[in-house]
Amino acid sequence: MATVAVIPTFNEEVHIHDVIKKTKHYVDAIVVVDDCSTDSTAFIAHNLGAKVVKHEHHMGKAEALKSGFKAAMALNPEIIVTLYANGKHNPEDIPKLVEPIYWLEYDVVSGTTHFSDSTGFPTFDEEFSSDEHLLFDAKVNADSLDKCMGFTAFSSKIFDTLHFHENGDSVEVSLLKDAYNGGFNVRMLSSSCLHNHDLELFQDYRIGVVVAAYNEETLIKTTVNGMPDYIDRIYVINDCSTDATAEVLKTIDDQRLSIITHEVNQGVGAANLHGYQEALKENMDIVVIMNGDNQMNPLQLPYLLYPIIEGKADYTKGNRLFCEEYRVGMSKWRAFGNGLLTMVTKIASGYWHIMDPQNGYTAISKKALSNIEIHTLYTYYGYCNDMLIKLNTFGFRTMDIPMPSRYGQEKSSIKYGRYMGKVSLMLFRKFLWRLKTKYMILNFHPLVLFYIFGMILLPLGFVFGVYIFLTKVIFGYPISPNFPLLDALLIITGIQFTLFAMLFDMQECNRQSDFASYRCK
Repeated sequence: MATVAVIPTFNEEVHIHDVIKKTKHYVDAIVVVDDCSTDSTAFIAHNLGAKVVKHEHHMGKAEALKSGFKAAMALNPEIIVTLYANGKHNPEDIPKLVEPIYWLEYDVVSGTTHFSDSTGFPTFDEEFSSDEHLLFDAKVNADSLDKCMGFTAFSSKIFDTLHFHENGDSVEVSLLKDAYNGGFNVRMLSSSCLHNHDLELFQDYRIGVVVAAYNEETLIKTTVNGMPDYIDRIYVINDCSTDATAEVLKTIDDQRLSIITHEVNQGVGAANLHGYQEALKENMDIVVIMNGDNQMNPLQLPYLLYPIIEGKADYTKGNRLFCEEYRVGMSKWRAFGNGLLTMVTKIASGYWHIMDPQNGYTAISKKALSNIEIHTLYTYYGYCNDMLIKLNTFGFRTMDIPMPSRYGQEKSSIKYGRYMGKVSLMLFRKFLWRLKTKYMILNFHPLVLFYIFGMILLPLGFVFGVYIFLTKVIFGYPISPNFPLLDALLIITGIQFTLFAMLFDMQECNRQSDFASYRCK
């Protein structure tokens, strides 16, 4: 029996990837209606194989569902399942909704997470019988909807009875009423939520957000105004902007806002450092980094915060390289450079599981922030790489949070040639510092010797190989037949020492993650 899922969306880049991935297992086709989103929703859906219907203007939930049904019916389905991409509907419950229709027991099956006794709403698994029109009409109303309403399976034989004449949250109830008033059997079943984050939990923590701003007059107000209500303080560091950023900040009416002004441009790393220091002074439990160019979606914040609150990580960061769909808007050159720096940062930091180290959307616990020598933070764009090196050196845990890239009106001021050179040199220096501090001062591990021998033998083998090539091939001078063998020995031994050092480094980092939370108590 062919089943098609209809997913109306509006700016749902946070959840759409997971929703489509899970839904694919239970349906034959997916129709995503993009109701004029301004983010990456449509791109992600298209690249995951969904049929995307795009609205040129924002038309609302009812019109999105109507467009979705029209597109789905062209596929001749027996069942259409509606669910939303806001993380409230769990696609794993689709078989539960579809099965009663498959066995011809019911015509409409709607999922819900709870019913309120005070409203008189039917309890779990309760059916609306055909002689209860008035009772149904009295019990089902917009006031009794729960967060997961709209997760519904419709048999094909009732498609013509659906009118989509309501909008907003009332559309879910109106569709059930249309089906019931048409004489079809409707049943309510309990279902679960895919993402059920309790935002009230954040009220128990003091959360600060550091926003570095340099010439962000266009987007800084949008960024600040988009901060969720559970954020306690917003530290905006105006890094000697030459445009109207300072004037725009004065127009923002938000008591949480704290403005720090640099009289001389010091770089994004220095701006974040000063924001971190201010957050520590005000005793913030968790500190988040967001740029002033509105690249970082505030709806992603819970996914950065929960691992820290749950004790699973001390530092969380975004990862835009998780899949192709998340790299929308990222140029090939930018993706290549990011991939190269990812590999170099893995070696330098010792965090072999991390990706996209250039992603500045991060959150850190107060314990980690106050114990990693934050005053020595690199002040250029490589500050986020430096943070990873410091965190690993002192035994803290990091976690990647997959999220799509978000590019819009902002203009990058990075000069990539200069950037790659400066950051690469910094990473090498910090790598040596990590080896000295972590494996010689705080503790001792023989992997330091393996790295040293590898760094000596490999370059020596390369230089010796060049000498042999120039002497024998270019100038034609005779050389000892043992020289090539010696050169091969140097290179192979250097590679072995380096690989063994990396292996020991991986094992040590994995071991430390088990007791990292105790190191700095």
